[in-house]
Amino acid sequence: GALCYAELGTRITKSGGHYIYILETLGPLPSFLFLWAEFFAIRPANSAVVSLAFGRYMLEPFFAPCAAPVPAVKLVSLLGYYMVLILNSWSVTWSARLQTALSIVKLLALALIIVPGMMLLAQGHTENFQDAFDRQSLVLDKMPLAFYAGMFAYSGWFQTSFVREELVRPERNLPLAVIVSVITVIVGYMLTNVSYYTVLGRQDVLASHAVAVSFVQRAFKSLISVVPILVALSCFGTMNGGIFTFSRTLFVASREGQWPPLFSMIHIRRHTPLPSVMLMFPLVTAMVCIGDIYHLLNFFSFSRWLFIGLATLGLIVHRHRHPELHSPFKVPLFVPVFFTITCLFTVAMSFYSDPVNVSIGCMVVLSGFPVYYLIIHRQMSSHFLPTKLSYLFSLFSDYLTHKLQLLLEVVQQEIKTY
Repeated sequence: GALCYAELGTRITKSGGHYIYILETLGPLPSFLFLWAEFFAIRPANSAVVSLAFGRYMLEPFFAPCAAPVPAVKLVSLLGYYMVLILNSWSVTWSARLQTALSIVKLLALALIIVPGMMLLAQGHTENFQDAFDRQSLVLDKMPLAFYAGMFAYSGWFQTSFVREELVRPERNLPLAVIVSVITVIVGYMLTNVSYYTVLGRQDVLASHAVAVSFVQRAFKSLISVVPILVALSCFGTMNGGIFTFSRTLFVASREGQWPPLFSMIHIRRHTPLPSVMLMFPLVTAMVCIGDIYHLLNFFSFSRWLFIGLATLGLIVHRHRHPELHSPFKVPLFVPVFFTITCLFTVAMSFYSDPVNVSIGCMVVLSGFPVYYLIIHRQMSSHFLPTKLSYLFSLFSDYLTHKLQLLLEVVQQEIKTY
């Protein structure tokens, strides 16, 4: 998937990630459905999952060996998310600097887990790996949910595509960043899991609310207050990066005429995408309050992997339609074919694995159809004759946008392009 997005980023020169790739290859309807699902399902649920993980790791050391109370976890989760919102509303520069610092913190946290685990493994502690690939407990109908949870951990590989226009020498740096980062993450996460299972048995991992806390309690109690805080800060960085890329998606969608123009505006003094940042506030708050990590994960993963599969399908279509287009980075055809089939098959199977949450996610996607045909398609169609009702709606929309502009102190401005 990362290799496919690296090629898409060299073929399609606009920012916007999944949205712009689907728009340019498959057309306006699927791209709007993605945008609709991204706003109402994918992005708020994803942010809620990460913020809940942040709250859990912040509190677990104080309540260990007991689990932290759920209301307290939700409260700390919301406080953490609100801090990220305030930071991104205050300064793009500071949020970017914080992202760099927290990336270093994430690597440090992984090192503090990997090194002790490898030391114990070298000393011969291999008892937890006996019958590690025993298939007796394997249940095929749960495989899609395992896929969702695993791929969620690796899901940063497409983030660079959201800011393609802001990259220096993107035809070189985008594929390079994707390949180097994905290899680094795969090696780091594999070693982290080996360290976990060196110290903890399978049942211990499944029973733990915060695996890093259980790991430190069992292996190195001297780090009991350090590692969980580092993991929480890593989650904080993930929330910060998610807001940064989401605002770019809305910016590009507004520019393409599929989202209100207000969300492509920035604050006149702080130069932050204030309307886009504030848009997620109510939905994330609601999902943190009523949801839990695993149900939210299954809920938004259906939509996410459906549209990622469509984006890589779009790569195949784009190659067929534009054989003359030279791309500085090109993957063998079997790579997008295999990845697309994997995504779509997993999405289809997940209806059987978790029908309730997946069906809700599907309904969110389908609810975008009437909105598209009643508003977006009519506005974009050259054959559409304005009616009195549409004229009044346009007047009201312009009036509301103007008032919100004054209230939020935002203006239209292009993003910097290299």
